[in-house]
Amino acid sequence: MDNRNFQLGNQWSTVYYPVKPSGFGVLILGDERHFVDDESSFWNQNAGKREILSNLREAGYTLFTSNLYGKHWGSPKAVLLATLLYEIVMKNEILNPKIHILAEGMGALAALKLAEELKGNIRSIVLINPILSLKYHMEQEREHIFFYKKVLGEIAEAHDVDRATLEREIKEESLPEFDFGAPIRIFHILTGGRAYKNARACKNLLSTLQQKPPITETYMLPEKAGQLGMEIAKFMSRHEKFL
Repeated sequence: MDNRNFQLGNQWSTVYYPVKPSGFGVLILGDERHFVDDESSFWNQNAGKREILSNLREAGYTLFTSNLYGKHWGSPKAVLLATLLYEIVMKNEILNPKIHILAEGMGALAALKLAEELKGNIRSIVLINPILSLKYHMEQEREHIFFYKKVLGEIAEAHDVDRATLEREIKEESLPEFDFGAPIRIFHILTGGRAYKNARACKNLLSTLQQKPPITETYMLPEKAGQLGMEIAKFMSRHEKFL
């Protein structure tokens, strides 16, 4: 059996099994196109993500992910569901309780909050083209008013607040501290203008940190993205010496 799909909180989740289990788990938190249904998932259908999935399974990792209400934008209910998914998987699978987190885009917003919830049980964090702050992200979107309004509506719906309240909360948002006691590696896949802008915003945000945690940033051109799965597996394996 390659994978097992099940429902949790009215959302589909899936577990992908390795051929030769290492005993270590990876929680995947996807970006805006991410989905999980009763038969498949975005990471299983998209060629690039499927290759990463395959590389990690070959390295012995058990991977698990959830639909997380679609475009969740790091909402509290998405983080709660991710926490419940972790607990369910730990009960039903033979895995070390300290897991790796792999997140892309908006999934990083949930990943940082989840890492705070599961502090002490996070082994490493890998982020792909991450959105680290709604405040920084929406400052970029202001340049394109149509996209700004669209994204603002998505975030308001995900967080169950009206737009005026959301805009106020975003302005008052404090920057993430990254104080999880876990190493972080960020991959920027430079596929176009928005990816370059996001990479700059990410670098600017990290430069404001007074105490810098162990964060490594790697920049990759699209033609090198096929190496991403192996690079992620290498990084994660370096942080498995202590059970």
